[in-house]
Amino acid sequence: MFYSFNLEDHIPQNHLLRGIDRCLDLSELRQQLADYYSHTGRPSIDPELMIRMLIIGYSYGIRSERRLCEEVHLNLAYRWFCRLGLEDVVPEHSTFSKNRHGRFRESGVFRWVFDEVVRRCIAAGLVKGEGFAVDASLVAANASHQHSVQVGEHCDWTDPEINTRAMREYLAALDDEAAAAPVTRKISLSDPQSRWTAATGGIAYFAYSTNYLIDTAHGVILDVEATPAHRTAEVESTKVMVDRVEERFDLKPERLIADTAYGSAPMLGWMVEEKSIEPHIPVWDKTERKDGTFQRDAFQWDDEANEYRCPVGKALRSEWRPFKTPRTHVTKADTIIYRSSERDCAACPMKADCCPNMTFRKITRSIHEAARDVARYITTTPEYQRSRCERKKVEMLFAHLKSILKLDRLRLHGLSGAGDEFTLAAAVQNMRRMAKLIAQGPPINGIGAPA
Repeated sequence: MFYSFNLEDHIPQNHLLRGIDRCLDLSELRQQLADYYSHTGRPSIDPELMIRMLIIGYSYGIRSERRLCEEVHLNLAYRWFCRLGLEDVVPEHSTFSKNRHGRFRESGVFRWVFDEVVRRCIAAGLVKGEGFAVDASLVAANASHQHSVQVGEHCDWTDPEINTRAMREYLAALDDEAAAAPVTRKISLSDPQSRWTAATGGIAYFAYSTNYLIDTAHGVILDVEATPAHRTAEVESTKVMVDRVEERFDLKPERLIADTAYGSAPMLGWMVEEKSIEPHIPVWDKTERKDGTFQRDAFQWDDEANEYRCPVGKALRSEWRPFKTPRTHVTKADTIIYRSSERDCAACPMKADCCPNMTFRKITRSIHEAARDVARYITTTPEYQRSRCERKKVEMLFAHLKSILKLDRLRLHGLSGAGDEFTLAAAVQNMRRMAKLIAQGPPINGIGAPA
């Protein structure tokens, strides 16, 4: 029996995978993995085939590797995208686990694929580099609260039942600075690097945070970072992503957009003083008084005299007498406390409206207060209102990640596993965005041209 069947003719021209295929170039993949394959023995499964299958899985929310192999076996469009003929054999699902936790993770190939997609987005003119936005979203870890221990509870960490790859990574990372964050109430025995959190306002669960840094022009994800579900780790990941984008793509934004969680004094100081980036971020300020007394903005700062002036013109200083040994007066929280004179306050007719329960008034000033003032001024400009609208593009990407790509719960364990999943998902989101914006047209700067 002979038959004539052309797989190319049965894939619609407007199919999503056609658009992604035009934007995908894995010609250098084998070179990236050359050191992780043996040159002797039985030939290995083509790594490009496995990467293409994973792209299909993340594009259509097929999280199970066993089911992914079944779908590729049955679906003509999937076979076409994977360069498989009708009679070609689909790899076994167990192959993915071995390669993911082995050569793929060691070589950083998922990060390489993501960076290559970003470069093609830049070449296609989808990245302007003028404005970036950053945010984080919680994704549930593959861990149950029933398989966990309370902090301080005795646990045999050498038990073979919990001696998993995720546990070994956790124990190896305990001495790192990233692991110095405050401990949680519970530690998962199946995924100890995940964090017990109730930040969403509902029932607490183990989770990781996926952090996106996007270009506001077309919502292209420029970088992604996995962190434990902790606000400090999320904010600090912004510095890592901004520096990495500048190093790899030579892009540094004029403005960075984020919510109030990123408006801490150290973060604003880093942006303004070190990176010269405009912080389009609300200032995180907890100095507001609720007892009806004078707010902080009622006191005028004199930069030359290094002092505040109260509403009646009296001074608030960090020191009222000279010291033999000069002092910085900087506290452990990187602040300087300015105090008024008890004599001035005792005779002041406005004391009841300023400091009724204290003998003097004090103001805490951050060493990054100049950067905070820059952020406060930016919030009064029309450009800031435009930035507020553009920040929603990050939230839309998180909604797409969870509702369309079905990444509302992780399958892999450990921070490295979360990083692999988040990186692949972000790469797929960029591919879908690029396929939507440049599909149906001629190749742009070589994008979509035959290899």
